[in-house]
This record gives sequence, structure tokens and C-alpha cells, in this order.
Amino acid sequence: MANKQQLWDDTIVALATAPGIGAISVIRLSGKDTIAVVNQLFPSKDLSKQASHTLHVGYLKQGGELLDEVVVALFKGPTSYTGEDVIEISCHGSNFIVEKIMKAICNLGVRIAKPGEFTQRAFLNGKMDLAQAESVADLIASNTEASRKTALNNMRGGFSSALHLLREELIKFSALIELELDFSQEDVAFADRKQLYQLIGTLSKSTNDLLQSFQLGNVIKNGVQVAIIGKPNAGKSTLLNSLLNENRAIVSEIAGTTRDTVEEILNIEGVLFRLIDTAGIREHSKDLIETIGIERSFEKMRAADIVMYLFDVNEMDANGIQEIVNGFKKEKIQYLLIGNKVDGVESMVAEKFASFPEIIFISAKQNRQIDQLKKSLVAKAISGDILADATIVTNARHFEALKHLNNSLTDVLQGLENEIPSDLIALDIRQCLHYLGLITGEITNEDQLDFIFSKFCIGK
Repeated sequence: MANKQQLWDDTIVALATAPGIGAISVIRLSGKDTIAVVNQLFPSKDLSKQASHTLHVGYLKQGGELLDEVVVALFKGPTSYTGEDVIEISCHGSNFIVEKIMKAICNLGVRIAKPGEFTQRAFLNGKMDLAQAESVADLIASNTEASRKTALNNMRGGFSSALHLLREELIKFSALIELELDFSQEDVAFADRKQLYQLIGTLSKSTNDLLQSFQLGNVIKNGVQVAIIGKPNAGKSTLLNSLLNENRAIVSEIAGTTRDTVEEILNIEGVLFRLIDTAGIREHSKDLIETIGIERSFEKMRAADIVMYLFDVNEMDANGIQEIVNGFKKEKIQYLLIGNKVDGVESMVAEKFASFPEIIFISAKQNRQIDQLKKSLVAKAISGDILADATIVTNARHFEALKHLNNSLTDVLQGLENEIPSDLIALDIRQCLHYLGLITGEITNEDQLDFIFSKFCIGK
């Protein structure tokens, strides 16, 4: 890739920690003049003579002015994050001090880094591929244990390793088929068609597995939207409060108290659930505000990943539940059935709803079976445990490239079945390699890179 050969010849600087007052701030530099620039401000030691991956305590000075007492971390290329000389200056976390140091560094010809430019340089210098680079941003943005595990595994090359295995096998057969084209007049076959057919089948399965993982990846990265719906006074607000373990929603015996949707976020077993308590759904209401709230409830239900249908076991019968289930199945809605207010009527409830073993019976008011409900929510959202070493696709760009890859692999299979000429099979294999390269960065362009890394925070 042409872009990978392009190494910047300037030096960049950025604040690597969050802006604001704190105990310390970290200022990061990268580039060929990094050590020379910091040497001009750090008279305590000649950093060019120090070993890589070492810390140095001293004063930063600009002319005769003392800027701050700092700790300088030295990482010499190519064994650094970016592959270039990198220095991280830990100074006191005052905005004034940070601005003084940054200004002093920029006065020596250093440029302020663009968003994600440190990681972009790491990619261009071959320290990581594009999929790993993008997972760095995912790791920074992770807000649950599940998202942290997934991003960390991908950053360490879990996803990339799976792709490289696919790519290596394809390249091997592509080379053999290309060789056949050079000897087309001799009618020589270098590539075993049966072996290639088996390989493409294996690659198709691997690609489909990765595509299937995107649904789970989307849950891990963005969370699950859950709408709590049901008739007025079924206990939706009480349930929300029980799940959150706090009095977030107003609870009243008066039907229609919840006039609008109430949204809260709950972390269950490392997965974020966006809980939406909706206005009670009933067919007729003379209250204009309540009517608007009910309409919003329908909107939230249609947009939700999972719908929790809550009903009062004393007021609902099996026929009513069947109608609800039929409606959900017709609309292809993921749902959980939750029977509330079971206190004192457990035996009656078991018999009344015997044809619906999937119903979760709770007492929201008494906080009974809430833990079981949480487990059912997680099970509905994901299948099995989220393993630290699992390869899960979380990036929409990767998902689109994998879909194109899957289509190209299908073309190769069909070509082999129809015994099409080697040059056409080679063309389809090149398409497969192209889409794999789009993910890992073997094939990309400068505009695409700028777009991807522009979404990073400055200083990373």
C-alpha cells in the first residue's frame, strides 16, 4: 500500500490526558525531532544519550523561566507506540502550566497533532493494522466489562489474526492460479480445484461466523434498548425502580401517572441496557397529554431491541397473553413476558398460565425474582458468555466489508462448480483479497484514513 510507505517527517504534540484540572497532565510528542526539542527545554539530562523506555525527573525551562518540575518518559523508535521517537511529559495538572509547556514546545517548530494522529502513525509505521488501530478507539470508549474485553482482544490482534489466516490461504491459491495463466497454452493445473473448493467453503463459514457475531458486537458496543410496556397500573414504574434499585420513576395507584417515557441505563453482567418506562397502553384516553405519551410508547416499542411486556396476573388471562404473543411474533419483536403482583396468588398463577412456561413471575413491589429477570434479559440479548478471547465484530465498516467478502467467496464457489476459466476465478479471488485488505488496511486511501482517525480523541 502506497500510503504505508509515507512516513511523516514532522513532529507532533498533544495533551494525552483529559483537559481540566487534576493531579497530573501528560503531554505526548512523536516524530524525528522529539528528543532534540525536549532537550532544549529539559537541561537536567541529554535525552539522546539515555536508554529507551526510561523515566527522568527534572525541570522544564524556557530561557531563564522555570516552567514546571516534570517526569519525562522516553521511548525511542522503532520500539515505541508510533514507531517513532516518543516522549511523554508528566507535569502538574494545571491548565495554565499545560498551556505554557505546549506553547514552549510549539515555539520550537512542533505541530499540534490531529485527532488520532499518534495511532495513525502507528498504523502507517506498521506497529498495528487498521482493525487493531480502530479497536484502540473502541477501548477508550468502552464503558462496560464486555466492551473492554472485546476491544482489548481486537486491539491485541484477535480479529486481525482470524483475517490474516483467511488472507494467507487465499493468497496461496491465488498465486497458483495466476501461475496457471502464465502456462495457459500448456493446459497445466497448479491449483487443486477440490482443495480450493474445500478452502472456500471453510472461509465462507468463518466469514459467516464473523458476520453473525456483529449482532452481539453491536449489543456489546452500543447496549440494548429495552422498552417496558403494558397496561396502566401494571407496575411498570415500580419495576423500573426495582431494576435500578432507586426511586427513579413516580409510582402511584392512579392509572396513567406516567405521561411520557422515562429512560435509564443499567449495567447487567457487563452489558448496558437502556431501560425505557413507557406510558401505559390503553385504547381510549380523554387526556391529551396521556394520549401523546401512549403514542410515544408505541414508537419506543417499535424501536426497541427487546420489549418487556408487564402485566398484572390478577387482571390478565391466558387468552389475553396469547393475543399479545401473536402480535409480537407478527411484528418480529423480541419480547419477555413478565407477570407482576404474584404475592399470595402463586398457586393460582401457575395453573392460570400453565401454557406459557416462558413467563417470568415477579413482585416488583416486593423486589421478588428481579435477579432472575435480569438474567433472562442478558440471556435474551446475548447467547452464552462473552469470552475474553472471542473474536467479535463490533465495527460497522468491518461488517460491510465482510458482507462483500462473503458475496465474493460465493462467486468463487459458483465459479468452481460451473468450471469457469482460471482467469475469472483469479479475478473473484482478488476481489476477496481486496475486501479483506479494506479491513486490515492493506488496501486503503488517504481520505479513508483521515475519516477513520478523525473520530479518535486528540492525543491518541
